[in-house]
Amino acid sequence: MMAQSRLEGHLRTLGVLWMVIGGLFAIPAVGLMVFGGAAHFALRGQEPLVGIFPLLIYVAGSSLVVLAAGGVCVGLGLMQRRPWARAAAVILGVLALFHPPLGTALGVYTLWVLLPDERGEEYRYLTEAQ
Repeated sequence: MMAQSRLEGHLRTLGVLWMVIGGLFAIPAVGLMVFGGAAHFALRGQEPLVGIFPLLIYVAGSSLVVLAAGGVCVGLGLMQRRPWARAAAVILGVLALFHPPLGTALGVYTLWVLLPDERGEEYRYLTEAQ
C-alpha cells in the first residue's frame, strides 16, 4: 500500500472546511442583505446616508454570498479532485483572507496547502489518476 502524500491528506480536510465555512458564511450573507434593504427604508430622508450605508452593507453581503456559494462548490470539487478546484480554491482563499477570523484562517490554510508550485504538479497528477 502506498503512503498517502501530504496533499492527499489535506484535500479532504480542506474540502470539508470549505463546505462548512460556505454554510456558515451563508447565514450572515442573508442577514446583511435583509438588513441592507431595511436600512434603505429606515434612512429615507437622510440624504447622504441613504445611498452609501445600504450600498456598503450590500457589498459586504455580496462578498459573503460569493464565499458561501463558492466555498460549497470548491469544497465538493476538492473532495472529488476536479481539475478546476485548485485554481478556484486559491482565488477564494485570497478573498477569504479579508473575512476574519474563520475566513482568514481558512484562506491561510488553503494557500499553504495548494499554492506551492510542486503542489500544482501533484494536484494535476491526482486529478488524472481518477
